[in-house]
Amino acid sequence: MTAAAPERTDRRALGLVVLGLLAGAAALWGSGSAAWFGVAVPTGTRGTVEATATGAQLQPAVTAVAALLLAAVAALVALSGIARRLLGVLVGLAAIAAVGLTVRLLVVPPTAAELASARSGLTAPNAPGGMGAVTATPWPWLAVAGGVLALGAAVLLVVREPRLPRLGARYSAPGARERATESDPDRAAWERLDAGGDPTVGPREGEN
Repeated sequence: MTAAAPERTDRRALGLVVLGLLAGAAALWGSGSAAWFGVAVPTGTRGTVEATATGAQLQPAVTAVAALLLAAVAALVALSGIARRLLGVLVGLAAIAAVGLTVRLLVVPPTAAELASARSGLTAPNAPGGMGAVTATPWPWLAVAGGVLALGAAVLLVVREPRLPRLGARYSAPGARERATESDPDRAAWERLDAGGDPTVGPREGEN
């Protein structure tokens, strides 16, 4: 009973990491596919048209980070120990970059000419005068939320990594699990502590 409770907590923490990465990726990808800013542009033949630019057009890093988060979820299956911690650091830095670049774009929005150039046939040199003011949509804030979710998942992964189970370990052969434990002393100590043993004693010493 006492060993099962921490194990359930560790599995729940790993589930939160995976959920945070997936939710962050979905938010960043969805935000990058939506229009972030728009401007009314008068034309000689079509009247006034709305020129919009998506997050991916204005800040390609948003969708790139979304792809990285999906790759990180896949990497969790194969990695453990220091490699998984380094993955968490990489994800955290990418999430911070996505949030920072998005907020910067909200603070300093693109000009009307830059938005007009995102619309076919309305390049900055030939766009007529009299363009309206640039308006922002709520979609950039979804990217900020996605980056924050990913950052939280990355912090949880780095801090709790020694306790987190490895995805797919339940289906590993006993010999493979033993070799993985021997190659990761920190994980071996946590497993002996969960089992009620002395974490300062090696597995073979504890069995004698």
